[in-house]
Amino acid sequence: MAGAIIENMSTKKLIIVGVILILFQILSFLLGGLIAPSPTIAVYYLASKCVDFHKSHQQTRLSIPWGPNQCEKIRDFDEAMARQIEADDITFAIHVPHPYKEMSPWFQFIVSILQLDIAFKVHNQVEEGAVVTLDMTVAYRDDPFSEWTEMAHSVEQRKLSCNASFPKRFKNEGRFYECDILPFMQLGNVAHRFYLINVRLPVNERKRINVGIGEIKDLRMVSIHQNGGFTKIWFAMKTLLTPFILITVVWYWTRITALTRPPILLEKTIFALGISMTFINIPVEWLSFCFDWTWMLLFGDIRQGIFYSTLLSFWIIFCGEHLMDETERNRFSIYWKQVGPIAFGSFSMFIFDMCERGIQLKNPFYSIWTSDMGTELAMAFIIMAGICACLYFLFLCFMVFQVFRNIGWKRSSLPAMSKARQLHYESHLSSPCACLLKNYESGKLKGLIFRFKFLMLVTLACAAMTVIFFIISQVSGDLRFIGEYPLHVNSAFFTGMYGTWNLYVFAVMFLYAPSHKRHEDVQSSGDPAMSTGEDAKLAAAAAAGQDGPPEIYRISGKESLE
Repeated sequence: MAGAIIENMSTKKLIIVGVILILFQILSFLLGGLIAPSPTIAVYYLASKCVDFHKSHQQTRLSIPWGPNQCEKIRDFDEAMARQIEADDITFAIHVPHPYKEMSPWFQFIVSILQLDIAFKVHNQVEEGAVVTLDMTVAYRDDPFSEWTEMAHSVEQRKLSCNASFPKRFKNEGRFYECDILPFMQLGNVAHRFYLINVRLPVNERKRINVGIGEIKDLRMVSIHQNGGFTKIWFAMKTLLTPFILITVVWYWTRITALTRPPILLEKTIFALGISMTFINIPVEWLSFCFDWTWMLLFGDIRQGIFYSTLLSFWIIFCGEHLMDETERNRFSIYWKQVGPIAFGSFSMFIFDMCERGIQLKNPFYSIWTSDMGTELAMAFIIMAGICACLYFLFLCFMVFQVFRNIGWKRSSLPAMSKARQLHYESHLSSPCACLLKNYESGKLKGLIFRFKFLMLVTLACAAMTVIFFIISQVSGDLRFIGEYPLHVNSAFFTGMYGTWNLYVFAVMFLYAPSHKRHEDVQSSGDPAMSTGEDAKLAAAAAAGQDGPPEIYRISGKESLE
């Protein structure tokens, strides 16, 4: 009968495989830390103040800050007042990128935020709960001398949150408030070379539009996009890992279907995990160089959600199928209480993502964080996700503890049974295992249990490492130094954890694939316990089959067939 590769591979070969995986793991971290630059880069822009006396409110007129056909500019609002220029005649214009540079599809996305420079005036202060109304337009072109094409236009509101760190007196007029940044725009791809952004602040005192927002001096924008050098490393990893995992998935399932029994639940779950890893690996981002697909960020979130949902479900089923509690668990319906919350949480995150990035496909200026209800809802989702992640990890640790405890109890109770009873105890709810007693007597069972425990600990280590590296990347700076060599922590986190999950999925599929090695059946050895008719029947029943599930799975006393 064939067992899993992890059970039949020699310790020497298993150590070699482990060392190779560790080396690739270290390489994936070093690839991001020492070779790839920072994942994202922030570019700062100061908006030019353009004057448009001939604007049409029915048709958007674009103001260009520099280059051919550039707009008429003013230095500050004092000049505007001196020239009797109204606020509706002023447009803040930003050209992305800076002069003599170009955007590239390698940048993948653009996320922009606004910073308003608001000066304190005794008779024009920022009111409590003030709301600024922004009339925003974004356009693009691919040639420095071609006409601009409007991409999106929207009128949005942003709530101002400004504090004065000084006494509000006449002597402090001209000092600036400390204002929170405002979410501005998000583009899901960078398909064009040049972008133009126009922002107007329309004023209507009767409707209280842009009233009580203080004296705005300047408008600054921070544009964040993916670093082109990091994108190349990221694409290279995905391109190389896709065929590697795909071939492993095909090889694994070919071995499973070659068995004389139907696949067990654990094997199906491992196959689903491999499929989800392949799905997230496929480098569809290469197509962003050919097509203007603004939904790439949303599609990437969906792929990650599918993978993490499958991974979390796999861990629950993997532990549950090895619990020695005399419960028939080889059915997916048994795990609905554990997998159901995972599916519900994943669906909730999908709805939350659609509420922001889904709407941004049509209106890139939309943000769920701009309203009080949206902010509270978003924070509630994030807090609940963090709490659920912690509870899940604690529950997973509890299940692993149960598996280890039950394996130890089951292992200590085996010597007290007759040989036939041992075989029957280990196979009456599963497929035959005539070699199990022989393995136990030779010490192999002890080695199998050790290997299984080690794989379980590796699983917990992968989960913990993801959380640890994420926290480190959030609370510390990106750049560190190893001697004279710069180390990018965030890049190492992305490439390292991406390599970790690929290597983990490969290791699970490889080690749990059916082995080609076969064991001899145990024959009657003259033991008095084998002389009874009942025990003889038990021994015969234990030697009746051909292909069974992994031995570690069998000793847990689970059903082998659905």
